[in-house]
Amino acid sequence: MSDSGSFPLTLRMNGRKVVVIGGGLVATRRSLSLLDSGARVTVVSPTVSESLGSSIGRGDVDWVPRRYQAGDLDGAWLVQPATDDPEVDGQVCDDATASQIWCLKGGDPDHASAWTPAVARVDDVTIAVSGGGDARRASTLRDGVAAALQAGDLPLRHRTHHPDGLVALVGGGPGDPGLLTTRGRRLLAEADVVVIDRLAPHGVLAELAGDVEVIDVGKMPDHHPIPQDEINAILIDRAKQGKIVVRLKGGDPYVFGRGGEELIACEGAGIPVEVVPGVTSAIAVASSAGIPVTHRGVARGFSVLTGHASLAEMPRDRGHTLVLLMGAGRLRTLTTDLVAAGHDPQTPVAVVENGCSDDQRVTVGTLATIASRAEAVGAKPPAVTIIGDVVTLSSHWRN
Repeated sequence: MSDSGSFPLTLRMNGRKVVVIGGGLVATRRSLSLLDSGARVTVVSPTVSESLGSSIGRGDVDWVPRRYQAGDLDGAWLVQPATDDPEVDGQVCDDATASQIWCLKGGDPDHASAWTPAVARVDDVTIAVSGGGDARRASTLRDGVAAALQAGDLPLRHRTHHPDGLVALVGGGPGDPGLLTTRGRRLLAEADVVVIDRLAPHGVLAELAGDVEVIDVGKMPDHHPIPQDEINAILIDRAKQGKIVVRLKGGDPYVFGRGGEELIACEGAGIPVEVVPGVTSAIAVASSAGIPVTHRGVARGFSVLTGHASLAEMPRDRGHTLVLLMGAGRLRTLTTDLVAAGHDPQTPVAVVENGCSDDQRVTVGTLATIASRAEAVGAKPPAVTIIGDVVTLSSHWRN
């Protein structure tokens, strides 16, 4: 069957009568989908499937428990013949045509007056694909388009304002755009405004439409050009304009990302907020250097701290991994404090700069030597420091 001579159309089915002839699997599937669209469904069949019977029992479907007869289509807007008898299905279609009622004739599209495409729904977007009579082809194409929308590979932006606005706190992962979650990409494809951190994956900005507003609020160590209160105000202001605002953050929004403060501020202003977890650099950057933060027989737990925290009370067991974020500039002080607090000076340490990027660099040593080694190579932020015996599992230690 060719689509030549056809006219794609979406029908508003609310409260309109649709007649389904048959009670088997095809009839059940079509009846349930019609119910979902709001149609008033009448099934004509001596017997019905258990699934369809449950809908009849709830009063959602009218059931005429007999074979098809002339007059059963009276008042219908649409009919679906779905019996196992080609003659009955053909008669239903002929009667529908004579009464100017659209007829879906499954398995015989050349003799139908209407046919349904392969359909998927992503949020408020309906995808309908006709495959020129090839149902499998249509389904494959539908699935491909739906997957692209779900992944954010296709734009889902509304071109009208959203009355309530929305702020999405999206964890961008450790910097590699490939580590951004599918949900995060999906929201970026819908965004009107993107408020981005310095350590977020800036590569995704190239995928945005030209009219998406991008606001860079990146903070450098000890230098915050845009205070947190002002960032909160930006999120609230744009959302109140009826826009979808994505706050794209490095790592995870709730791991030293001040996402909790932004959530409280937005909710206090009556703004709907969605939080999308991200791959935290505390684990991902260590992994990218070949260091598992836990490993059977080596480390049974780990702690994640900022490099500005006091480390004196941390476990002194080399089998408990310490992961320090934002501590590269204080590495000598931190390692000295750990040794002074009773940690073994020979505890292995790795400093991973620019983790999960093409510029990643790993420097290894011990609590006694790592500061000098890092200074010798000019190690600088962004960097993650991993302390514990798990460092010896990395090829960087062995080399």
